[in-house]
Amino acid sequence: MADLAGALRRVSYEVLPMKSTEESVVAHVPPDVPLTISTSHAKGPEPTVDLAVRLARHGYSVTPHLAARQIVDGAHLTDLVARLREAHIDSAFVIGGDSPEPAGRFGDALTLLEALDQVGNPFQRIGIAGYPEGHARIERGLLEKAFERKAPFATHAITQICFDADATVGWARHVKQRGIRLPIRVGLPGVVSRQKLVRISAGLGLGQSARFLLKQQSLFWRFFLPGGYHPGRLARRLAPYLQLADAHLDGFHFFTFNEVASTEAWRRSLLDRVS
Repeated sequence: MADLAGALRRVSYEVLPMKSTEESVVAHVPPDVPLTISTSHAKGPEPTVDLAVRLARHGYSVTPHLAARQIVDGAHLTDLVARLREAHIDSAFVIGGDSPEPAGRFGDALTLLEALDQVGNPFQRIGIAGYPEGHARIERGLLEKAFERKAPFATHAITQICFDADATVGWARHVKQRGIRLPIRVGLPGVVSRQKLVRISAGLGLGQSARFLLKQQSLFWRFFLPGGYHPGRLARRLAPYLQLADAHLDGFHFFTFNEVASTEAWRRSLLDRVS
């Protein structure tokens, strides 16, 4: 149980930049839990940066998503970075983004990482995304090559949601074998309602594990327990692999979908039982 207890102490939460997010986070999440703040192509990067600044004022360690395809040009990037640095935010999570067309010259995460490097690396920590089950719109070989090229600019990686612990561990080992030494934080859903998780899974373009669950109703209902999905089973399966030298997995990153109260209550309850 010690490995699970340690993992539950090394968590981070991802939240969505909505009107109620600040109040909910302050009410339910301890300030020592790091936060990442996602973004959407419909709203652009400004709501993400705005929320990051406000949560930083509450004492949280925050990491906003910077989506390359949402950023218009160098001046736009400079403005976003300046606002974050003024708020003493020294971490960013760089992604390509899901916008159908780039807003400007940054077409993917690598071009944005290179631009940040050219202006003197304004962030002490930069995260990039990992995809244990691939990406719905990017061929696996291209995805691996892109990850390899982005890794030198990053300090860590966070995996996309994967319901298959073996796939996550296998991917992490493959990354290590290719000479990439980044610590990898494992992404998994927090305590989220069945309905919300199904909607999100469909929208994220998850891999075979999620699609299989959605097609096989009996397995689906065994996985998504009455009252909502609970991450305990998946967390228990992953915990023994954390900190192993051949995988370099480094804690859990919970995609809360703003259900931070239920996710934090579950974490505290489980931590009390396994400590």
